[in-house]
Amino acid sequence: MSVSRIDHDEKSHGGPYLASLQDASSLESSEVDIAAGIVPEHAQAVDPATERRVLRKIDLYLIPLMWMGYGFVYYDKAILGSAALFGMTKDLSLSVVNTHTKPPTTSTTRLSWATSIFYFGMLAGLYPMAFALQRFQLGRILGGVVILWGGIAMLTAAVTTWRGLFVQRFFLGFVESIIPPAFMTIVSGYYTQDEQALRQSWWFSSTGGWTIIGGALNYGFAQISSGALKRWQYIYLLAGALTMVFGCVCFAIPNSAVSAWFLSPEERVVAVERLRKGQTGVRCQKLKVSQIREALLDVKVWLVALMMAAAYTVNGAVSGFGPLIVSTFGYTTLESILFQFPLGGVCFIFILITGYLSSRIPNIRLILLILCCIPVIAGCAMIWKSTWTHRAATPVAGYTIIGFFGPVVSLIISIGMANVAGATKKSFMAGSIFVAYCVGNIIGPQLIKTPTLKRHYPELWLGLIICYCIVIVLAVILYFVLRAENKRRDALVSLSEEERDRLAFRDMTDKENPYFRYVL
Repeated sequence: MSVSRIDHDEKSHGGPYLASLQDASSLESSEVDIAAGIVPEHAQAVDPATERRVLRKIDLYLIPLMWMGYGFVYYDKAILGSAALFGMTKDLSLSVVNTHTKPPTTSTTRLSWATSIFYFGMLAGLYPMAFALQRFQLGRILGGVVILWGGIAMLTAAVTTWRGLFVQRFFLGFVESIIPPAFMTIVSGYYTQDEQALRQSWWFSSTGGWTIIGGALNYGFAQISSGALKRWQYIYLLAGALTMVFGCVCFAIPNSAVSAWFLSPEERVVAVERLRKGQTGVRCQKLKVSQIREALLDVKVWLVALMMAAAYTVNGAVSGFGPLIVSTFGYTTLESILFQFPLGGVCFIFILITGYLSSRIPNIRLILLILCCIPVIAGCAMIWKSTWTHRAATPVAGYTIIGFFGPVVSLIISIGMANVAGATKKSFMAGSIFVAYCVGNIIGPQLIKTPTLKRHYPELWLGLIICYCIVIVLAVILYFVLRAENKRRDALVSLSEEERDRLAFRDMTDKENPYFRYVL
């Protein structure tokens, strides 16, 4: 029986499912998934044409918003590197010249900490934001915090000392921490396991896209030669203003597919019903301590988090110091900014390619992740061991293929979020992934030691190579852990379609639900 037929019958006879569409909010404090408010315990047939239409509407509404939103997050972080080239380093005393050495040496330790302290703010905010997003109305809390983030970003232009910048960067990181867990949980609540890798890659590809867009904007600001403000101040004013506009739009993001205003009541039933088979659920706003406890003891949560921490050390160095590193190859300030374009292009294109392949070929995500680690290792080695002559090509080529860190991280996100169930556990996983992200970003800038410039920053490149070797080892371990668990479940469980359907929206975790299967 098709969903459209079911909906017609219920409209005619006052059935419970469509009636509950109007009062699904009553389940917000319930122990079960709010999906239980609009679908019965047993699976209903879904018309393929209707499902495709619903999926297309979800994509058209959510993906552009998330792409822009995460683009602002990345641009906001990465503009520090360009701002440093535009006089911010001098204006705020972020670099210190030691005249007691011969020749005099320059320390950029303050700039390193200005980059790192942003992630300490994120660390402080991630778990509170992740659980607040689960507990309260998603659009309201997201919109309010994003507007606050835009205001804090604009206030960067008013900072006059490096101490003030440190404070501003901490609070900026705290409020920005709401975006990653929000988008990860949105995707896990609207899309099937098979669809999640591609959709996670779509919004995360803004990492590469906004490397290019941000570079173009910064190149434009470089042309400013007059005005009441410094060029770096204009950059932050624009970034903050754009973010505040985005925050206003966020208020329109629905709480879940159950209450999605851009879907008709019949389409909401389809949007929920199609998620039943994956057993990952839609949304439950009750925080469950038992699920947090389970996540803390779950080896795959730790493996995913460690992979993320190791993989994102690259971004910590590249986003804050990328243009400065390229300028040491003999290129001008403007040329150094333009060289962010090929890095961003590699990141953007291969995030999308790996997302597409993951959605088409079963259990290929961890294999793709390992393959994408290899160019990052090669790029680091090329930069480190090549000759840094004036306008040298080899280190620039190496810098470009480091952009493969983007698909590595995108795949880690999709693997982590597709392999947990239970609303609180999903929130915990989302927070853990980006806590690890912060750790990697804190470590990365600290590997850059200015006195080692003549030796090509050996601690940085060796450290990044070691980190990506660790990612490969952890990916192999995770592959065998997940495969072994799937085999164990296949051997123990005699498949009962009826029981599987009944458990789908009980807000059970992946460990509690014997019908859950892990993706590799």
